[in-house]
Amino acid sequence: MATSSPTPPAGGSLIALGAVGGTTIGFILQQVTSGFLIGTGAGIAAALTIWWRHRTR
Repeated sequence: MATSSPTPPAGGSLIALGAVGGTTIGFILQQVTSGFLIGTGAGIAAALTIWWRHRTR
């Protein structure tokens, strides 16, 4: 029987939350596009951090 490797943690939810949160904050500050881009960038950075920390496990 084949041994399965553990499933790595997913970071997609962080990207989505960053995009939604950034858009919300951008809407409040009347800078929706900037908020979306900054929030998405922060979400991607968080997802990459999770991936990087768990890539050797």
